[in-house]
Amino acid sequence: MLISLVVPSYNEEEAMPLFYQEASRVAAEMKKSHGTDFEFIFVDDGSRDGTLRVARELHDRDPRVRYVSFSRNFGKESAIYAGLKAAKGDYVATLDADLQDPPALLPQMLDVLLTGDYDCAATRRTTRKGEPPVRSWFARKFYQIINRLSDTEIVDGARDYRLMSRKMVDAVLSMAEYNRFSKGIFSWVGFKTKWFDYENIERVAGQTKWNFWGLFKYSIEGIVGFSTAPLIIAAGAGVIFCLAAFVGILFVVVRALAFGDPTSGWPSMVCIMLLCSGVQLFCLGIVGEYLAKTYLEVKHRPIYIERETEADRDARRSR
Repeated sequence: MLISLVVPSYNEEEAMPLFYQEASRVAAEMKKSHGTDFEFIFVDDGSRDGTLRVARELHDRDPRVRYVSFSRNFGKESAIYAGLKAAKGDYVATLDADLQDPPALLPQMLDVLLTGDYDCAATRRTTRKGEPPVRSWFARKFYQIINRLSDTEIVDGARDYRLMSRKMVDAVLSMAEYNRFSKGIFSWVGFKTKWFDYENIERVAGQTKWNFWGLFKYSIEGIVGFSTAPLIIAAGAGVIFCLAAFVGILFVVVRALAFGDPTSGWPSMVCIMLLCSGVQLFCLGIVGEYLAKTYLEVKHRPIYIERETEADRDARRSR
């Protein structure tokens, strides 16, 4: 039984050796207790530091270590997809290199899958300790909003850290869409999931690559990718303002006939015009966002481009 660990890595030069040590320790314990073999797949997402160098060194030291290096930074979603595509295991786990996703949970997660009752063992944080309060507040609001707008349930606090059966991995890989939101994809494909709760853990090294703007764009990806409700909201706003305009026209006509002097109150009229224009632009922006996603999808560009893998390195060295 082979377990593949998929580790998206962007500028994780300091954290990767620490992750490898901890994952190797857990792998040795599970070899004794479960008879499992492991492979570690590091996906270098166009890092600017020595992430690729560390991956090469780990592969030279341990043939269980494999890696995929991108030609540039394609994003974590592409890195997860590339790792799942490269994985050969009967069970595949996705987890971060910074040890915020503890490998020590893997034995419990595997025990759940071996019962045959579940195809996925996933994790979620019960606390956001260590995060800025503003970021935590917006994160909670995002989960509330997307679960109201989407038919696909996104669990609050869910991490990308999960152990999946080969059947579920193949289902995820079948969704080869360019605009990816893995939390939504994992939920959309279905399969019974067992959730493991744990408190937030600080990074062992390095700095987070996520900032507020990056998380905001990521949330928009999730909402647009798994809900068409914003389009319905835009259409509803258009209907409401058309009705309001019709009522306003009737009011102006009646006032002119009854009192004359229809030109008074122009400042309020200007404000109304600005409000209506703002709503129109807002609705146009919503439509434009969906159109942009469609535009990117129909181009059929690759999700990622490989620069180097461990197989390429081994082939060059054998010549």
